[in-house]
Amino acid sequence: MSDTLQDTGDICLATLRETDRDRYLACLLSPADKRGALAALYAFNAEIARVRDVVREPLPGEIRLQWWRDLLEGNARGDGSGNPIAAGLLNAVETYRLPRQTLVDMTEARIFDLYDDPLADRNALEGYAGETASALIQLASLILDAGDAARSAEAAGHAGVAQAIAGFLLLMPIHRRRHQLYLPLDILSATGLDRDAFLKGEDTLRISAAIEAFAGLGLEHLAKARRTGSVPAAVFPAFLPVALAEPVLRRAARAGAAVLDTALQPPQWRRQLRLLKAAVTRRF
Repeated sequence: MSDTLQDTGDICLATLRETDRDRYLACLLSPADKRGALAALYAFNAEIARVRDVVREPLPGEIRLQWWRDLLEGNARGDGSGNPIAAGLLNAVETYRLPRQTLVDMTEARIFDLYDDPLADRNALEGYAGETASALIQLASLILDAGDAARSAEAAGHAGVAQAIAGFLLLMPIHRRRHQLYLPLDILSATGLDRDAFLKGEDTLRISAAIEAFAGLGLEHLAKARRTGSVPAAVFPAFLPVALAEPVLRRAARAGAAVLDTALQPPQWRRQLRLLKAAVTRRF
C-alpha cells in the first residue's frame, strides 16, 4: 500500500471514530490489510446517513447526496481527491471491484430520510433496509473476501433488516421530534393506530403493542440470518456490528411506549465487549 493510500485509510478510520464508533471498533477487529477500505466504506455510509442531521431543508440534503452519486458515476466536478473519504471509497471500489450501482442505490435510498413520508408496509421497510444496512454488510464482505461474500448474501439481507430496525428504535426519540417515523403503517394499523396517533404518544397501550411488533420483526429477521448457517470466517468481520442489534431489539420490546422518550443504547463498554465476544465466537 502506498503512503498516500495509507494516509487516506488512516484519515477515514479517524473520521469513523467520531461518526460511527461501533463500526470503527469493528474495523479494528478486522484484518489489518482491509481496515483502510472498510473504514472508507463505513465513513461514506456515515456521511450519507447523517445528511438529515446537518441540513435544515431537504433540497440541500439532496444536493449533498447528488454529489456522492455523481462521484460514483464519474460525473462529479473534480476527482474527489481533496476529500479523503471520497478518495478512499473510490480506491476501495477499484481495488475490490465493488459494484458502483449498489453504492448509488444506497445514496438514492437516503433521499427518503430527508422527508417525513411514512413507510407504507413491511415490504417498503425491508426494501429500504436492503438498500442501506444489508447492502453495507454485503459490500464489506466483498472487501474481506469476494468468494465467500456470495455465500453470506442471504444472511446479510436478513441481518441488515434487523440492524436497521434496531437503529430506528434507537433513534425514535429524535425521529419523533422531527415528526419522522420508520415504523410501517401496516403495523400501526394492526394495533389500531395511525401515524399521528403514534407520534402523539398518548395511547401507550397500543403504542407498546406497535413497538413490540416492530422489535419482533427485527428479531425475526435476526433469527432468519442466523438460520442461514455459519457465516464464513473470512467475511465475519462484516457482520460484527449486527451483534449489537439483539440487546436493543429485546430492550425495546420490553420498554414499549417508553421507547418514545427513553435512550435504549447500551453503554459504550458493553458494546465493545459484545463486539469482542462476537469476533472471538464468530456469532452475531
